[in-house]
Amino acid sequence: MKVVGLDNVNSYYDVNLKNNRLNVLSGYQNFQFIRIDLKDKKVLDDIFKKEKFTTVINLAAQAGVRHSITHPYDYLDNNILGFLNILEACRYFMPEHLLYASSSSVYGANKKLPFSANDNVDHPLALYAASKKSNELMAHAYSNLYEIPTTGLRFFSAYGPYGRPDMALFLFTKAIITGRPINIYNFGKMRRDFTYVDDVVESIVRLIPEIPIRDNKHQPTPSSSFAPYRILNVGNNSPVRLMHFIEVLEEKLKKKAIKNYLPLQEGDVEANFADVTELEKLIGFQPSTSVEKGIGEFVNWYLDYYKTSK
Repeated sequence: MKVVGLDNVNSYYDVNLKNNRLNVLSGYQNFQFIRIDLKDKKVLDDIFKKEKFTTVINLAAQAGVRHSITHPYDYLDNNILGFLNILEACRYFMPEHLLYASSSSVYGANKKLPFSANDNVDHPLALYAASKKSNELMAHAYSNLYEIPTTGLRFFSAYGPYGRPDMALFLFTKAIITGRPINIYNFGKMRRDFTYVDDVVESIVRLIPEIPIRDNKHQPTPSSSFAPYRILNVGNNSPVRLMHFIEVLEEKLKKKAIKNYLPLQEGDVEANFADVTELEKLIGFQPSTSVEKGIGEFVNWYLDYYKTSK
């Protein structure tokens, strides 16, 4: 099997980290990397035409809830136009299955826990979430019109080695090691369904052959349709208190954090919690890596990558 990776390697966060990920992947004989911005429709179409992909997995996006408040146009350009170009390429070059990243952020102002993919998601709290819900709606339209089988994946607080430096685990680890305070929002009263990267990858790989089909007798729900379309949660199904998360990190680093307690950030939610019943039913698997194991793996990677001693 040949895998072609596409990325624009932008400067939203440390480009060296991105390049070092690519260096790891370059060791695989069947992996090819192409540097491209998904907004470049012609180049993208040419790649689809040449490669004749059987499966497309779109994990590209401008991420970050807070960043979407200060840089809204980045989200329209990358998350809407970029995804439209993916859908158009799939329309004309017809892979067997398109899987794409959505986000638990789409649940927005919802209060009922756990979050089900069949819940209403009409109240996003930031443009990032709105752009991800837009992707789901766009995918449904293309699934219906052009018979493109699509699976949208709502990821819940994914973390692990080589993760994004703007995420809490990365920020906390760096701050604790260097003796700087960590910002703890909502005064620590947060719960997250932290999902380890290996579980995310396992879920995606198992879903590749699970191709949605058209069923004109099916009554549409928020997560499924008569079109070849589905939405699934990918989460650990076990929310963790933020303060416990920090305690585990302190234990792994053998160093206490200096804690700076702050109010809830604009656009953020107090808790997320994934109902993964449909995911498990479909692939016989659900994410289950504990934060103790996941944080341990991250800390080991971080200390090795940055050659920092405890």
